[in-house]
Amino acid sequence: MFKFKKRRSLPKETERKIYVNQADRNEEFQYADNFIKTSKYNMFTFFPMNLFEQFQRLANFYFLILLVLQLIPQISSLTPWTTIVPLVAVLCLTALKDGIDDVQRHRNDNLVNGRISHVLRDGEFKQERWDHVKVGDIIRMENDQFVAADLLLLSSSEPHGLCYIETAELDGETNLKSRQSLPETATLLDDNAAFTRLRAEITCEAPNNNLSRYEGALKLDGSQLSLNNSQVLLRGCILRNTVWCYGVVVFAGKDTKLMQNSGKTKLKRTSIDRLLNYLIIGVCICLDTICLLPHHTAEQRPCGYADGVDFLFIECPARAGFLLQIVMFLLCMCTICTIACGIWESQIGVKFQVIQPWDVFVEAIVNRQNQSGAIAVIAVLMFFSYFIVLNTVVPISLYVSVEMIRLAHSFWINWDQEMVFKDIPAKARTTTLNEELGQIEYIFSDKTGTLTQNIMTFNKCSINGRRYGDVVDEAGEMTEPLENTPLTDFSDNPEADLKFRFYDKTLLRDVKKRDPDCDLFFRLLSLCHTVMPDEKNGRLVYQAQSPDEGALVDAARNFGFVFLYRNPTSITCKIMDEEVEYELLDILDFNNVRKRMSVILRKDGKILLYCKGADSIIMERLRPGNDQLKQITNDHLNSFASDGLRTLCLAWKELTPTQYSTWKAKYHEATVALENREEKVDAVAEEIEKDLILIGATAIEDKLQDGVPDAIYSLAQAEIKIWVLTGDKLETAINIGYSCKLLTDDMREVFIIDADDAAGTQDQLEKAKTKLGSPDSPMLSPAADGIPRSKSGVTFPGPGSPTIHDIATVENGHSNGTAAKEMDENNICALVIQGKSLVFALTPAMEMLFLEVASLCRAVICCRVTPLQKALVVGLVKKHKKAITLAIGDGANDVSMIKVAHIGVGISGQEGMQAVLASDYSIGQFRFLKRLLLVHGRWSYYRMSKFLRYFFYKNFAFTLCHLWYAFFCGFTAQTVYDPWFISFYNLFYTSLPILALGIFDQDVNAKNSIDFPKLYTPGHQNLLFNRQKFFRSMMHGVATSLILFFIAYGAFHYSVDDLQGIQAFGTGLATILIFTVTLQVALDTSYWTYINFITIIGSVVFYLSLTLFMYSNLFATSYLGSEKKVYSSPAFWFTLVLTVVILMVPVVAARFFLIDTRPTLSDRVRLRQKNESKLKRFQVSAHVAGLTRPSASVTPTARRRKNRRSMRSSYAFSHEKGFGDLITTGTNMPGGKESGSVRLWGKKARRRTDQNGAGAVITLANAFVEESSPEKEMQEVRIVGATGDQVDGVLRPVVPVQITSL
Repeated sequence: MFKFKKRRSLPKETERKIYVNQADRNEEFQYADNFIKTSKYNMFTFFPMNLFEQFQRLANFYFLILLVLQLIPQISSLTPWTTIVPLVAVLCLTALKDGIDDVQRHRNDNLVNGRISHVLRDGEFKQERWDHVKVGDIIRMENDQFVAADLLLLSSSEPHGLCYIETAELDGETNLKSRQSLPETATLLDDNAAFTRLRAEITCEAPNNNLSRYEGALKLDGSQLSLNNSQVLLRGCILRNTVWCYGVVVFAGKDTKLMQNSGKTKLKRTSIDRLLNYLIIGVCICLDTICLLPHHTAEQRPCGYADGVDFLFIECPARAGFLLQIVMFLLCMCTICTIACGIWESQIGVKFQVIQPWDVFVEAIVNRQNQSGAIAVIAVLMFFSYFIVLNTVVPISLYVSVEMIRLAHSFWINWDQEMVFKDIPAKARTTTLNEELGQIEYIFSDKTGTLTQNIMTFNKCSINGRRYGDVVDEAGEMTEPLENTPLTDFSDNPEADLKFRFYDKTLLRDVKKRDPDCDLFFRLLSLCHTVMPDEKNGRLVYQAQSPDEGALVDAARNFGFVFLYRNPTSITCKIMDEEVEYELLDILDFNNVRKRMSVILRKDGKILLYCKGADSIIMERLRPGNDQLKQITNDHLNSFASDGLRTLCLAWKELTPTQYSTWKAKYHEATVALENREEKVDAVAEEIEKDLILIGATAIEDKLQDGVPDAIYSLAQAEIKIWVLTGDKLETAINIGYSCKLLTDDMREVFIIDADDAAGTQDQLEKAKTKLGSPDSPMLSPAADGIPRSKSGVTFPGPGSPTIHDIATVENGHSNGTAAKEMDENNICALVIQGKSLVFALTPAMEMLFLEVASLCRAVICCRVTPLQKALVVGLVKKHKKAITLAIGDGANDVSMIKVAHIGVGISGQEGMQAVLASDYSIGQFRFLKRLLLVHGRWSYYRMSKFLRYFFYKNFAFTLCHLWYAFFCGFTAQTVYDPWFISFYNLFYTSLPILALGIFDQDVNAKNSIDFPKLYTPGHQNLLFNRQKFFRSMMHGVATSLILFFIAYGAFHYSVDDLQGIQAFGTGLATILIFTVTLQVALDTSYWTYINFITIIGSVVFYLSLTLFMYSNLFATSYLGSEKKVYSSPAFWFTLVLTVVILMVPVVAARFFLIDTRPTLSDRVRLRQKNESKLKRFQVSAHVAGLTRPSASVTPTARRRKNRRSMRSSYAFSHEKGFGDLITTGTNMPGGKESGSVRLWGKKARRRTDQNGAGAVITLANAFVEESSPEKEMQEVRIVGATGDQVDGVLRPVVPVQITSL
């Protein structure tokens, strides 16, 4: 017997007590263990839970009710197997798919839970799986390991209990952050015995999702010690630059802050699924109304007709009234049908009591003499009978077909070789959301690792007025480097990084000439920083809090200025093969207020101050004079910024000993102040950082992923709004926005919301709303700020500017020919909001104001946001805008918004696989999102919409023939078709052509789908399948059924051939129906393949063959021989041709009329595609025949540099204060301030020069192993002989942009 342990309910946790090394006491609190579960089922719960979930789907529940009704013989005229088999098949296939998905989730859970940690057990650190780790356990971790749970840091290999972590899984930042243990626990070091004896009590906050806060207290040896976030290592972090560390688990499993920010997995359904549910409800209501029509039981046949005799031609005076009911079917269904039911039974049905008495079941309920009661009972019975007969309007095969089509669409995504990156293909991790990819209105994107590679590269610089780094073609114009552009040769530098790419050889030439300005420039880069050196696989690597800073130090290394190592009192570099040591006096570290950093050094008796920072900050602190150099440098900065580069300025000054000593006293006094210490330190630093001498400027490229600007441009042209949600600071996010063309020159204004309180945030939002509502809002003139404006490389079309899409702007699926109406001028704006302001903007009192302002902007950037804030922003739009949302990211910090959005896309990036595992689709790079949406998403929506329209059409045409036949059979629920035909109609006869349509059809090819993003816009308003389209398909089916039935009825009734009888009529009507709906699907097919030909022709052939076979002498059926009688009659074939012509000619005429008078963009592009295909075939044929030759050849050419206005001074220092204090105090140095060097280069540091200057020189010649060259950069191709350099053939004007800080 299984025993289930009942978990006693615990009160809500308000605080947590943890007893270190006392597992028995911690067990009493029943804290969550470290087991992570993302799976939904186990062996015992799979079938009940899965069935429960499946029957929550309205369609499955509907067919379950239908099956129950079919099992009742008194009301069912069809065998229940017609519902049992497809229902069981659907349930089993869905359960199989869900089971496979859940098995994969179990495997992923096992991979995470199966990671190994070293946990203190019985006085020794033993290997334990992550899921066996418990709260209160002490864990040992080593360098480059993931943190298993939220830990309180106890000690580390670094001095003073310091360790470094990378938090990319939490906030997307790859720069290092420092954590430091309490001095009282740092002395434990790595003493196992000391940890075994350790007994302490931790009191802390309850589990929560705040990543930046931890409050608690540690009771150790009778002392109460305060705890904060600086002592906590969170799950998902990676230990860096630290040999080992120890920590005690405070939160485990689902209580960790990472999991608290992950959100809950919700069942996602597409809008088409939801619409189908509504339609089913509506159809059921209609069927219920129809079923109130007058009727007889199967035994109640009119006078003169025995069982099985045809009732088709009964003459009755009420026929005209019944035809009137058909005309008023939708308007007065309930009233007329209810009255007609009573009339039929009271005036006609009662006259056949002697020949056809009422059923025994009816008489058992009511007395024979109680005619009104009997009529009511019969009405109820026939209500359910017709409910069963007419259920084929929405057959269960609909959902089988939908799932098969979605599965095929998923395979198209998985097999698309255009979306493979480094052998990583795109993958559809779900099969239920494909068509929703074609209806996306909002994209929420992470930045780091999603839009960017998080790789900073030294791109250009300005040194004493000279500009370096440009690539110039033969005509002397600046161009983009191509694959074959020669690189600067650094092979004579053994310390050079082989990945470093620089194209301007003049800079290296000047460095080798020992140009004093270049020497000073790179000397500053190699000395003014807080980078920590490290060694990995015998190579010198740098660990920096800011990736920009690491890129600058790495650039200096490549040009011969190699930073080797440091200690609290000195910095050692190798400059042009000569080791040089500087005495480190002070570091004035960076913070978000100063936006600069400085170092004060002493060398050969000279005291030097080197400073680098934002250009606006440095320019204000320069020594008066030398205006020409300042102007030239400022011009260079503007040019760098317009290229999307991140800039900063370099400056220096020499201090006299008196100046320094006086300042040092003030600085020391400020550093020991008890009140307002930071402000006083900044004020003193301001005094020394004056009268600087300008050296030059640097330009760093935050390398975007390939194709990001083009992808964002195309998605914006598809009228998809893109919001970037990032943990980066404001300047970095804005600069990346310009680089990736999310922010462009033609935007009227960029509003910045950065208030620190609710009132300020609301005021800024109100001002932005007012300006957005005013078309006369002030704009900067091209020269208003002194910044030259250049044409954007790829920009959004400004308001009123002509574009290629003017030919057919899609509005309600049709062209209006006016591009000016497609984008209101107010939308040419952007909104940038800080995380601190977003906290107030997301409150209930302000969220609608924020959403209103954001909705009026084309682009929105949210900076410094937490994972939970990302989810809240997505949820806000999802809730109030009623739009389809997509979230894309690559790290664990993106999981929450991926789960909240309608569709989640994970990128297989450098931040782990958490985002991919939580996503619905995974791709290798952001650029593939364009093809995923504009091609696969649009095709899926287009195909599914066309499939559903045709499916409802053919089933209304098929099913309503039963309704028309009811007027002639006394409403006995007798079917007009053979029961086998009813079963096979959707299963065999009409299934394959419509599946081929839903899987292969396309209006335009992939190239044109990408070239014309406006083709995507109908999905936003669900224009291709909605209630109106459904109603049209229904009315088309109703009209078809009417024409089919009554033409066949008249032809068969008055035919000179012997075609009377229900069997002959049913066979003929079924055959005409198959020909009609098959020809209709042929007309609906836009893209023909061999499979379409085979399925369309094969379906008709299969129907005829199977009919001849089943109605032969091999089977005992009432339809025996009816097919020979029908198919041998010329009247039948004439009727078939006549019916098909009557039904098809209006359809063809209407389509030609609409294409000729009101063409959609799709129609125009398809015509263009057809003409291009014909022209291409003609050119190829002519070329083969030797009549002509190709008029243009494709050759790679250099791309002319495209500039754009950008915010300057976007140098991305660390988001937190740097390592300056740790370096100067010796906190991160072994042995403190008196230590000789850092641990890494300790041995080399001891190889000091002797008194005569002779000594060993540190070289790293053998430390670098040749690696493969980095990825080839993208290049453009130009048609030789073509004219113009326009985008899409259109010259777009540049509209001035205003950066507005509110």
